[in-house]
Amino acid sequence: MNEKIIELTEINPKDFFGTQNNNIEQLKKYFPKIKIVARGNKIRIFGEEDLLLEFEKKLNQLINYFNKYNKLDENSIERLLTSNNSEDKNEKNSEAVLVHGVNGKLIKAQTENQHKLVRLMSENDMVFAVGPAGTGKTYTAVALAVQALKNKEVRRIILTRPAVESGENLGFLPGDLKEKLDPYMQPLYDALRDMIPHEKLTSYIESHIIQIAPLAFMRGRTLDNAFVILDEAQNTTHAQMKMFLTRMGKHAKFIITGDPGQIDLPKRQVSGLKESLLALKDIEGIGVIHLDDKDVIRHRLVKKIITAYKSIETE
Repeated sequence: MNEKIIELTEINPKDFFGTQNNNIEQLKKYFPKIKIVARGNKIRIFGEEDLLLEFEKKLNQLINYFNKYNKLDENSIERLLTSNNSEDKNEKNSEAVLVHGVNGKLIKAQTENQHKLVRLMSENDMVFAVGPAGTGKTYTAVALAVQALKNKEVRRIILTRPAVESGENLGFLPGDLKEKLDPYMQPLYDALRDMIPHEKLTSYIESHIIQIAPLAFMRGRTLDNAFVILDEAQNTTHAQMKMFLTRMGKHAKFIITGDPGQIDLPKRQVSGLKESLLALKDIEGIGVIHLDDKDVIRHRLVKKIITAYKSIETE
C-alpha cells in the first residue's frame, strides 16, 4: 500500500477540515478505497498509486477553492468532486466580484466611478484615484491588489503612506517605530482583514508577500512584480512623489490615492499629488479617476458632511 503526506500551508486546517472534520468525512465517502488521516496541518493518505494521484488532484481543487472564497462547505465539495472541470463554472457568474473576502463576503466595486477605477487599472499600469473621504478609493485599490495576488499576476503587495501627522504628534506615541506607525497605517490593515483570513494575512506579512510601510522606506528600492498602493498621496511633497513614482519596476502596478481637500502639509508646501496630476496628465499608460460625493459609501451623513464643508470652503 502506498502512502502520501499532503501538508496544508497558509490556511487554517480547522476551517478547511470543517466542524468535527465534516469536510474530511465527506472526502472519505467519495474515496472509500483510500485511508485518510487528518492531523494538525497534514493529511496522510494510503492506497493505490492511481487513486492517491486522483485524490491529490481533487484536494488541490478544494484548496484552490478555499483560498479564493475563504470557505468550504458540503455543497461546494460535492460540486468540485463531481465536476470534470478544475473550477466550478457556477462560481464564474459575476465579473463584478473583485475578491471573496472573509466569511464569504463579496467585495465589489459599488459605484460608477469605482467601476471606472477597476477598468482603468486593467488598461493602465499606473492609476491616480482622487476624491474625498468615504468614496472607497483605498478599499477598492486594496481589493484590486489582493485580486492580483490571488490570480498570481504579482508576487507581492506593497502598501505605503507618507508619515505626515494629522494634527497629532507621532513622537509622543508609545513604543518603537513600528508601534508608532501601525495606528497610522490602520486603514490599510482594516481593508486587508476584510479580504484575507487572519492566519494567511499574518503569514503574508511575516514572509513580506504583503508589506505595509511608510513612504520613506521606499527610497532606493525597485519594485518589480508588485502591486503598489500609495495612500494619502495628498500629503507627499514634490521630492517624495517623484521618488515614489520612479520606484516602478518591471511587471508592476501602481495606484495612487488621495484627497486634495485634506492636505496636512505645512502651509506653502506644494502637494506632490496635485503637482503630479498636472505634470503627468498627458502620459499614455497613466489613468486618472476623480471620485466625488456621489461615490461615498460610508454612513449617509458623510455625504452631507462633505457637501457642507465644500460649501464653506468655496465661500
